[in-house]
Amino acid sequence: MKIGLDIGSTTIKCVVLDEENKIVYHSYERHYSQIVEKAADILKSLGEQVVQGRKAMVAVSGSAGMGVAESAKLPFIQEVFATRIAAKTYIPDADVIVELGGEDAKILFLTGGTEVRMNGSCAGGTGAFIDQMATLLNISLDEMNEAAKSYDKIYTIASRCGVFAKSDIQPLLNQGAQRNDISASIFSAVVNQTIAGLAQGRDIKGKVLYLGGPLTFLSELRKSFDNTLGLQGICPENSLYYVALGAALSAEEEIDLPDAVEAVAHYTGSGNFAANPPLFTNEAEYEEFVARHEKATVKTADLSTYQKPVYIGIDAGSTTLKTVVLGEDGELLDSSYQPNSSNPVPLVREFLLRLYEKHPGIRIASSAVTGYGEDLIQNAFRVDNGIVETVAHFTAAKRFMPDVDFVIDIGGQDIKCFKIRNGAIDNIFLNEACSSGCGSFLQTFANALGYSIGDFAKKGLFAKHPVNLGSRCTVFMNSSVKQAQKDGATIEDISAGLSVSVVKNALYKVIRATTPQELGKHIVVQGGTFLNDAVLRSFELELGVQVVRPAISGLMGAYGAALYAKKQSTGKSSLLSLEELKGFTHKVSVVSCGLCSNHCRLTVNTFAGGRKFIGGNRCEKPVTKKKADEGLNLYEYKRQLLDEYQPVKGPRGKIGIPMGLNMYELLPFWHKLFTTLGFEVVTSPASNRALYLKGQHTIPSDTVCFPAKLIHGHVQALLDDGVGTIFYPCLTYNLDEHLGDNHYNCPVVAYYPEVIGANMGELKKVTFIDDYLGIHRRKEFPGKLLEVLSRHFEGLTLKEVKAACKLAYAEHDAYLQKVRKKGREIIEKARGEGRQIIVLAGRPYHLDPETNHGIDKLIASFGAAIVTEDAVSDQVEKFATGVLNQWTYHSRMYAAARYIADKPDMNLVQLVSFGCGVDAITTDEVREILEDEGKIYTQIKIDEITNLGAVKIRLRSLFAALKDR
Repeated sequence: MKIGLDIGSTTIKCVVLDEENKIVYHSYERHYSQIVEKAADILKSLGEQVVQGRKAMVAVSGSAGMGVAESAKLPFIQEVFATRIAAKTYIPDADVIVELGGEDAKILFLTGGTEVRMNGSCAGGTGAFIDQMATLLNISLDEMNEAAKSYDKIYTIASRCGVFAKSDIQPLLNQGAQRNDISASIFSAVVNQTIAGLAQGRDIKGKVLYLGGPLTFLSELRKSFDNTLGLQGICPENSLYYVALGAALSAEEEIDLPDAVEAVAHYTGSGNFAANPPLFTNEAEYEEFVARHEKATVKTADLSTYQKPVYIGIDAGSTTLKTVVLGEDGELLDSSYQPNSSNPVPLVREFLLRLYEKHPGIRIASSAVTGYGEDLIQNAFRVDNGIVETVAHFTAAKRFMPDVDFVIDIGGQDIKCFKIRNGAIDNIFLNEACSSGCGSFLQTFANALGYSIGDFAKKGLFAKHPVNLGSRCTVFMNSSVKQAQKDGATIEDISAGLSVSVVKNALYKVIRATTPQELGKHIVVQGGTFLNDAVLRSFELELGVQVVRPAISGLMGAYGAALYAKKQSTGKSSLLSLEELKGFTHKVSVVSCGLCSNHCRLTVNTFAGGRKFIGGNRCEKPVTKKKADEGLNLYEYKRQLLDEYQPVKGPRGKIGIPMGLNMYELLPFWHKLFTTLGFEVVTSPASNRALYLKGQHTIPSDTVCFPAKLIHGHVQALLDDGVGTIFYPCLTYNLDEHLGDNHYNCPVVAYYPEVIGANMGELKKVTFIDDYLGIHRRKEFPGKLLEVLSRHFEGLTLKEVKAACKLAYAEHDAYLQKVRKKGREIIEKARGEGRQIIVLAGRPYHLDPETNHGIDKLIASFGAAIVTEDAVSDQVEKFATGVLNQWTYHSRMYAAARYIADKPDMNLVQLVSFGCGVDAITTDEVREILEDEGKIYTQIKIDEITNLGAVKIRLRSLFAALKDR
């Protein structure tokens, strides 16, 4: 009998074949990280019930199978090779295999040259990812699959990492989005991740096999693949077991099964793993620690006998709902902390009903709400005040430490940190797209190892050798944890090690601290995650300071909201009455907005009496009658200028330009040049999600920035429109603005045409001009351009090319002058009206609404005027920055920071795209330029995965700080 074991990241699959390679037994079980025990049990069971003394040949495969194979001296077959063996045996004409496992994703191309594409250390878009999303939705995988069958809308959800996706899904849930739509959107995200992340430019076509647990059990996931790929894939019989089948088919060595069982059962690992010092060396040290932190308490009183007015604070967080009731003197009269089950509305209703019914004489003087669900809850229950989270937490922190200069709050999926200067929030740090340093990070591992979060945390307190896992993403760390287990690390060691990693992630990924002194001397920590003593101890040890953890650490947002409500009280609250709560209803619908180019899918929440709350909007148009003054938004003006460059019929035919990256500032130059030469210049259409998806199958790199990925869709759109000539040149240098040590383009901007040419096969059917040109060399440029164009077009002369180039340079200069003139007008008008002025600094492509997600409109909705970095950079002479200042776009941002440093009414928001390796330099230097002047500066990282909820929090915090000043 031939036995194949597939020991994967989350499951063990077993297949037994007879002499004719027919399956006589198979099993599929989750191992819950107890790999050794489960493998030994399976082999023992096989020996007793299936093999029963007959000869057995065994082979092991799978991502977690090597250690087991080595310990038992069993043959090991690499899983890709095993899959290929099974496919060639049972379906020999297969062209492509798409396989999704627990933490593994693979695409095997079998024709046209065998090639394998696998995920690295990231489990985004795999079974573990789908499991996390089902848990977030509080439904089973079967229920998710059923829900997806009747969807109406696909939302954009990140799939590169589960924690990114949570940050996209949670605001949708809090805004009332339907689970049917979210379920289908999750499957769509998995498909996009697999195609964009693994196929990387190679077409998935022909006879496609779907293998692995997720694709076997989830019919709607298979349909999503079919719809995106434009084909009908096959999920073959025994699709779960292809790796195990391949292992069994390749098993050739007879083994003694009882001996193998004993060898596997006694495998203990090498015992070699990196460790940190213990958190506590003895019980006495821990007791002193607990006693010190128990001093940060809040006064309490009995609500049932309380006669004075009360104040209610609600914190509708990402994963929990916190409520507090305070008295006139700040006494804590009542509180609750509970999971929000992705919908805080019924929980708030229950809380208020309980208050009214249990305390009929209660006098509510004021109320306030904060958190992810702030707007929804405020509108649903007529809560008196909404308060941005950072201000709520700062307000609470001051009650425990009046001279606090740094506050850090770690919640389920959020990290909020802010520095305090002169009594106002000065600098804000938020985890905009990653929650690897949050409570859900520990929760995920606790659940995977079969513990409650409370029990899991306690196990780490006295661990002798906490595993050193560093500061890494959750899914990256899964493999490290498993390896540590194989090497003999205990659950206690892993628990303590993960607590240390939470702290390191927060400090070095979110705050990006280089020394503990950066955080300050008076630190308050809060949030449910800091109720974990292991995390708190790790934080103090890492910083080398003692901090204050309030006894109500998990309630600080609600506590701060209640304090704010008391401060804002008029004596009578507008909260729904008991009768109104009894008749309360909540209905949700989804509509499309057509008020601007974003075309947002809006979630409309309708409450009893016809009151409505609209969510899902990128700008404020659907939700407010007050229109932002677009005349004070230089981003809008620049887009209008570029829209003026329309096609003009010409005798030499059409030439297409993809509108992305540097074309957002060079379009005036190229449009004038080619129009003068007799070409009809056509540009690709406005960016949107559909356009991105058009080109995603040709993207060869998963880590390049989103603006570069978007170019693939723009080129594909030109091809689809039948444009026969596409012009997209390589430009090492930009025009010299005399601001830096050199004037290079970013390497991606400079050379991405070569990536496009190498990965978009359809370009071979048209004329694609991607030659190297040097527009910075005005004298030599016409000759070089003539040389390039003459290869494709006849009749061009140097004289007419020179004339066209002269006009093109003049057009570019005129465009830039218009931008700078308008910038000065906006600044002058804003000052006349007493408005704050924000320099929204970025790269030319951040003008694209699909790339910037409408952030300029969000800022404008706060009543601020917006100018761009290139509108003020010419007002500064070249100066030393402390780095090699050789990038044109960066030089502008340095100059803009220098320009605003002494302007009281100007502050800076910097947009950054993921994947640009030199952004960190810019961030540090810009901050250094501004800090000495006390300027408020914030950075927003944008990509296709931007969490707009976090962006709104950051912007609201920014303007709250400006107001305080």
